Amino acid sequence: MKNIRLILTALAMLITFSAFSAIPPKVFDAMKVGNSTELSKYFNNSVEVAILETESVYSRQQAEQVVKNFFEKNSPKNFTLLHQGGKSEAQYAIGTLEVANGKKFRVYFLVKEQSGTPLIHQLRIEEEQ
Repeated sequence: MKNIRLILTALAMLITFSAFSAIPPKVFDAMKVGNSTELSKYFNNSVEVAILETESVYSRQQAEQVVKNFFEKNSPKNFTLLHQGGKSEAQYAIGTLEVANGKKFRVYFLVKEQSGTPLIHQLRIEEEQ
């Protein structure tokens, strides 16, 4: 009975970790250093971007500029991944972005796989209270 539990636990962990691998670590690295160009490589052709009070659907290039403007006003100091999950076709991640002036922002990503490539479909940045 113990062996069956052990096997089931191992299988559950394997399935869980394989589902979590859909969001490339470079996405989080780009957030950590404020690299909008690198981040935009993972944008879908159209991306819903919500930063503070502004929310819209942008082309990849427009979304890159909106994120770049945010980074210029809020120079990133660190990004900490707090949670990620989802299913193989749609993943989400939540993290905290710390900026140079001491503020912290909650960052949400929604990533969907298209033709085997994970792409950011939604990016939300909200000020933490």
